[in-house]
Amino acid sequence: QVKLVESGGGSVQAGGSLRLSCVASGYTYKPFCMGWFRQAPGKEREAVAAIDLDGTTDYGDFVLGRFAISKDNAKNTLYLQMNALELEDTAMYYCAAGDCYTLLTTSDYNNWGQGIQVTVSS
Repeated sequence: QVKLVESGGGSVQAGGSLRLSCVASGYTYKPFCMGWFRQAPGKEREAVAAIDLDGTTDYGDFVLGRFAISKDNAKNTLYLQMNALELEDTAMYYCAAGDCYTLLTTSDYNNWGQGIQVTVSS
């Protein structure tokens, strides 16, 4: 059974940094894409960043160079380094995996973690 477990969330002041991790297990083959998505209260889930098997990455327009996605294949772990966090980054962050057609299309991902809260305060 595929399982994605996020960690590293929490509360941080604006301008601070956090690193999210997602450990994947239960795969019989590596998914083509893995990504981070987020959902704030009252808003739709949106793509933050994603990476494919070749290491190609893509980011949501709002990232503006503040975040970096990476993976450690040996550890089956996906990371999201978030710097210069803003109040608007407050959301539940989800790790996802799938055989996506396009990196940032939410519906292309069929395996999701439980999510982890990130709260940015002033």
